[in-house]
Amino acid sequence: MMYELKLDIYQISGLAAIMFWVGNYLQKKIPFLLKYCIPAPLIGGLLFAILNTITSSTGVMQITFDGTLQTFFMTVFFTTIGFTASFPILKKGGKQILIILVLTLIMIVGQNIIGCGIAGAFGLDARLGLTAGSVALVGGPGTAAAFGALMDGMGITGSSTLGLAAATFGLVMGSVMGGPIAHKRIVQFNLRSNETVEETEDIKEEESFASTASKFVQSAMLLALAMGVGSVASILLSKTGMTFPSYIGAMLMGAIIRNILDAIGKSFPESENDALANISLSLFLTMALMSLKIWQLVDLAVPIMVILAAQVAFMFIFSYWVVFNIAGKDYESAVATAGYIGFNMGAMYNAMANMQVITKQYGPARTAYFVVPIVGIFSDFFNAVIITSFLNFLA
Repeated sequence: MMYELKLDIYQISGLAAIMFWVGNYLQKKIPFLLKYCIPAPLIGGLLFAILNTITSSTGVMQITFDGTLQTFFMTVFFTTIGFTASFPILKKGGKQILIILVLTLIMIVGQNIIGCGIAGAFGLDARLGLTAGSVALVGGPGTAAAFGALMDGMGITGSSTLGLAAATFGLVMGSVMGGPIAHKRIVQFNLRSNETVEETEDIKEEESFASTASKFVQSAMLLALAMGVGSVASILLSKTGMTFPSYIGAMLMGAIIRNILDAIGKSFPESENDALANISLSLFLTMALMSLKIWQLVDLAVPIMVILAAQVAFMFIFSYWVVFNIAGKDYESAVATAGYIGFNMGAMYNAMANMQVITKQYGPARTAYFVVPIVGIFSDFFNAVIITSFLNFLA
């Protein structure tokens, strides 16, 4: 009889921290992981899942753990995302944000139609195709883990494993595709930046910020309020008969609180919220990857490869001929296209990495650097709604 090691919430939090540090170390030491922006939680968590699969399959030992903290940190992370949904900021970006946002909504729907259609053609539950659609690609690893757990609970076996595998693929392809496509358009139309490096110093990503204990307390209290009231909102939403992820109420409440603060002229602790988002995502994603059941991928290998190949083709066609042309057919549009591919195939850090590669070679792109992150934030809201609609329609 195989020995089963059960870890409680304290032990799994410590182990998750260790695997995060392992992933962070490997990311810095292995060029491939750094080049394609593979996050440390994914590296460490996947490494643990592989080791656990090996020890389980050989009959040595199986490690299981309480998933309470994984759910908690998932809710914390998506609540912090809700706080970033400031509609005055969306309004400030004007026409360009609206254009890229509409194109993103089309991408979300398109990815899900492709995923569900191909999954159904293979005789699988069509809803399983969502995990290789916008759940994993536009949503990234975080959304893949969240909706994967929800769909596993609905009896759609393998959703978590398939979603995170697809998200990993998307992270790589989001970086592989973005730069070359933008480069091709820039060379083809001889596009160049009209700005100097000095003019865009303020858009560079900051690695540090000045804060105070009171600001962190304020951020934490707003977070607790949104999660508490949001849990009630989630209960009310569940009574509609539709299926929603457990975090949706807290995320919506975060958006409501943020916009109330904006409306009454109260400042919001942006940097502190971002720090809490980084902490919660790192722990949540590491735990989600650690709990993967890799053996579930074996029977789904062929369908997932076909779906992901179709997703790559769709992204290439849509970004190359549609996004670039509709966004303006200029240098800013080319850079924005690189970012668009990054966050619609992987995550926002893919988008920023793609744009950085292009701007380092051809010059700054102030509009693209402002528009793409804003659209990426709002896409999480619309993605959750669209995925939920697909799940309920196909139920």
